[in-house]
Amino acid sequence: MKARLYEKYVSDVVPALKAKRNYKNVHEIPRMEKIVVNMGVSASLEKSAVDDAAKDLALITGRKPATTRSRHNIANFKLRDGQAIGCRVTLRRDAMYEFFDRLVATSLPRIRDFRGLSPRSFDGRGNYTLGVTDQTIFPEIELDKIKRQQGMDITIVTSAKTNDEALELLKLMGMPFAEVKAKEVKPAAAAAAETTTTP
Repeated sequence: MKARLYEKYVSDVVPALKAKRNYKNVHEIPRMEKIVVNMGVSASLEKSAVDDAAKDLALITGRKPATTRSRHNIANFKLRDGQAIGCRVTLRRDAMYEFFDRLVATSLPRIRDFRGLSPRSFDGRGNYTLGVTDQTIFPEIELDKIKRQQGMDITIVTSAKTNDEALELLKLMGMPFAEVKAKEVKPAAAAAAETTTTP
C-alpha cells in the first residue's frame, strides 16, 4: 500500500502543478526525490555521543544511520582523520513520504512559537534545507531517555529546476511556510517621492 502523501501527490498536486505551469510532459512536473537527515556531533564530546545520536536518528527515521567521518586532521577543532563526527539517513520512496507526512503533521507544530518555515532556505536548484535545534519535537523520542539536546539538518531534494517551482510543490504537499511580508515604504520617503519640485 502506497503512502498517504504519495496518493495526495498523484491525485491533487500533479494536476494542480500541470494546470498552473502548463507542463507539456508529465516528467517535467517537480517531485520529491529524497530526504536526507543529518546529525552533526561535536568532536569535543565523548565517544558515546555519536552512538546516542545514531539511536535517536534511527528512532526518528526508522532506518539505520550511516556514520559520518572526518576527512582531515584539524588540531584547532581536536579533529582527527577518520573520527566519527555525526550520522545521516537518506530516505526515498514510501519511507520519504511517510517521514515528510510525520514531519509536517506532528513534529513541526510542536516547535515552540512556531510561525512557519522560511521560504528563503532554497539552494537555487530546487532543494530545501531546514534546521531543527532539538530532537524532542519528534514524538518517537522519549524525554526521559535523552542524554543531550541534539539538532539536525533536514534536506528535501526535489526535481524542480527553480526555487519557485520547488516552493510551489512543497506548499501543495503541506509544508507550512511563513508568508513574506513586503517591506513597507516609510511615510517620509513616500512623501518625498510624491512631491515634485516646480521652478
